[in-house]
Amino acid sequence: MNNSARQVVITGMGIISPLGIGVDEFWDNIVAGNSGIKPIATPTNIASPQHVGGEVTEFTEKNARKMWLKQQRKSVKVMCRDIQMGVASAMIALEHSGVDLEQVNPQRFGVDFGANLMLSPPDVLSGACEICVDGDDSSREFHYHLWGSGGENSDGQSGMSGMEPLWLLRYLPNMPACHIGIAADARGPNNSITLADASGNLVIAEARRVIERDWADIMISGTTGTRLHTVKAIQAVLWDKLADGPGSPEQWCRPFDKNRRGLVVSEGSCSFILEEQQAANARGATVYATILGSAATCVIDKQGNGQLRPALKQAMQAALRDANLKPADIGHINAHAQGMPIEDAEEAKSILDVFGDTNPQIPVTAFKSYFGTSGSGTGPLELAGSILGLQHGIVPKTLNYEEPDPECPVNVVHGDHLKIENKIFMKLSVTRAGQAAVLIVQVP
Repeated sequence: MNNSARQVVITGMGIISPLGIGVDEFWDNIVAGNSGIKPIATPTNIASPQHVGGEVTEFTEKNARKMWLKQQRKSVKVMCRDIQMGVASAMIALEHSGVDLEQVNPQRFGVDFGANLMLSPPDVLSGACEICVDGDDSSREFHYHLWGSGGENSDGQSGMSGMEPLWLLRYLPNMPACHIGIAADARGPNNSITLADASGNLVIAEARRVIERDWADIMISGTTGTRLHTVKAIQAVLWDKLADGPGSPEQWCRPFDKNRRGLVVSEGSCSFILEEQQAANARGATVYATILGSAATCVIDKQGNGQLRPALKQAMQAALRDANLKPADIGHINAHAQGMPIEDAEEAKSILDVFGDTNPQIPVTAFKSYFGTSGSGTGPLELAGSILGLQHGIVPKTLNYEEPDPECPVNVVHGDHLKIENKIFMKLSVTRAGQAAVLIVQVP
């Protein structure tokens, strides 16, 4: 195991997901094998196939103000949906942990949070852009000199004057960590990471190191993200292969299955409270998991393409070294798998590269089959799924895995949840650019 004198444990979880809000609703839906993928209610202009995704229908700005962001009501106006979900999940995690903020030294209380790049919906910018446009429908032209100060149209307006005054604050990816730090009065280390799907494992690993180095005693760490966004959904259509049937939407996401057809876009957020173990024990905290090891790699070829297989292989090997463990010590793998034809196969082969000699039948599960992928927001939700599963002595099954694929030679948990005694697992995350991050976690 890691030899640090300051061991780091998870003492609280805050979940906002297509399977529900809070630990209990999330777990009840996992154990029941329910999917959160369905036709999207709002917004109505998402480019995903048949308007399907993993939507958190219970999370609205009105509900957020009343239930999870009561102390931040005045600040909600400068939070886009990603930020709102991130801050709310942190507040839920704090409550779940039982941390008494009156007893916490704010100088040794920090935040490490991840997010996607945040984009404005077109309607937010359309009014300002219209100020800079003239001509009829057949000859409309945008005049750049009318955008900034010093350039004005015939009505005396510039494009910049048409922007909402607090526009920038609503869409900065470092704002979740800022708002969380203010809300919790966490004045210690504060950092933001924007690295797509790898963000979750990276922020948790970094928060762990902060505590191990004795720079803080408590850290709030998690991610938020949505791809159910007018612009981001278009990017997903252009950049990724999106699933489009057959069958009902909850059957579309099929990680590792021979008939997988692509990913399903979604949204969500998950936060954890990380504490130094002795301090957590002293206050009588419930310990949900211990972080044993972590690692990150980036492998890109000469053409600039991400190399998923070697990146994941190297990250897994480095995480095992960090935890002072062997492949045979790991009870199951919580995979990144999104249901992508090529990427799932690369990930499966990387697992075999590391575990094939000593643990070739290691169980593998893939939680995106329950709630799709939101980019940064997904990894910690998957991590929470394995932690809660091992609390109940099981590895939750992968949904929609029906026909094995020779290109994915791994032991996928399917059909029924798998009873298991080994409570050490490995969480994998990787980006299309070949940036991999791995955590090794143990549940008591």
